[in-house]
Amino acid sequence: MSAPPATVLRTGLSALLEAVAAEAPHLDVRAPSAATAPFAWDAGTAPRHGEGVEVDGPAVAFPTTALEVQQLVRLAARYGVSVVPRGAGSGLSGGATATRDQLVVSTDRLDRIVEVSPADEIAVVEPGVLNAALNEHLAPLGLFYAPDPASWRISTIGGNIATNAGGLRCAKYGVTRESVLALDVVLADGSLVSIGHRSIKGVTGLDLVSLFVGSEGVLGIVVAATVRIRPLPVARRTVTAFFASTAAGAAAIGAITASRVRPSVIEFLDEPTLDGIDAANDSGLRTRGAALLLIELDGFGIEEQTAELTTALEAVGARVAVESEADAETLWELRRSGRRLGDGSWFVGGDVAVPKSRIADVFAGFPALEARYGVAVSAVAHAGDGNLHPVITLPIPAGADPATVPAVLHDAADDLVRAALSVGGTVSGEHGIGTVKRDLAAEELIERVRIAQLAIKHALDPAGLFNPGKAL
Repeated sequence: MSAPPATVLRTGLSALLEAVAAEAPHLDVRAPSAATAPFAWDAGTAPRHGEGVEVDGPAVAFPTTALEVQQLVRLAARYGVSVVPRGAGSGLSGGATATRDQLVVSTDRLDRIVEVSPADEIAVVEPGVLNAALNEHLAPLGLFYAPDPASWRISTIGGNIATNAGGLRCAKYGVTRESVLALDVVLADGSLVSIGHRSIKGVTGLDLVSLFVGSEGVLGIVVAATVRIRPLPVARRTVTAFFASTAAGAAAIGAITASRVRPSVIEFLDEPTLDGIDAANDSGLRTRGAALLLIELDGFGIEEQTAELTTALEAVGARVAVESEADAETLWELRRSGRRLGDGSWFVGGDVAVPKSRIADVFAGFPALEARYGVAVSAVAHAGDGNLHPVITLPIPAGADPATVPAVLHDAADDLVRAALSVGGTVSGEHGIGTVKRDLAAEELIERVRIAQLAIKHALDPAGLFNPGKAL
């Protein structure tokens, strides 16, 4: 009697899709197609200049509950399919990019605000809740959620957690990590764990919440977060300080630090940035000066804060003004979205962070960088915490392919990052590492630290299921 034929275990995405259809038809999982192509990139890696890319995207799942996320992860593990967690896709470092053989798990439909507890100063939200939507929900209660990345209208809380997003208010309220108390996370074996505390304080065990915040989806999928909320300030005021040059404005940041005033927002815009904003918006900022510190004060004693800040800034050459509410709203919108680049230039963006005392040194290095590579360099900065967002540009010559960004722009961007490292900075303040900055991160972190990080990844995800090739 002959032996029965050996059972062949099928693996791969096609087997996963068949299993979903047979075992979990209620799950909304879409096979790779041209319609899923937008899920192959994030905002930082998507094709620019209108070029078409005729490729199929990855498979995409749209779970609506934590239980469905668990089912998807278990099926992916069974068939050896790697999983790419994805929020709104607004990231700028390639952290949510995916290939045709991967499964994107979108958190778009995990969008409930589960609870708001003013007495505990917390909210419990699912990862697909937009940053702006949470604040719209909290405002009638006299509360707000502090982290406010420039993409706050379109980015999700889950995505903000994945990259430890910062934003404008970091100067006073800190980055996302400072506002996250607890997380519910689906691990690589499909188990659902709760880490952290509902209480403001809690030191039981290792701080796994801080480990997961900023981990870019390589350790697990966040399906709920308990975040800190705060009372809306009794007053807010926008103050502008214009300077005769970029160097003078960058140097003046230290005067704010030396004062007793702690603004909620301190944004620095250099001369090329003001020129670019004016060109795109006809805003007339350059008629007021060649560099701008855009500042928000909040809380009690607003008059006293304004007086002391004005004295400190005028002493270093600033032209200081208190803006009306209408003008302030316009200025903040220009800061968030006014720096637009047309189709006539190649550009490479990014973010670095340095000690606040070295911000002026980084800006002072831009002319040498421009001369070395034949490019233009400008930056805006969250000056209250030393986080710069440089843009490196080069005009596209007639007949050149707009889709092919010259290597010289990337070389210049890498050198700018190395300049930040040389003054005690880091390769990313809030955008994350993703795929774009993995090599540069290896220059910042010593080998033993990289080995330790990979060991943590292996302990939680031994098969390398979650977001392989990202962050670490």
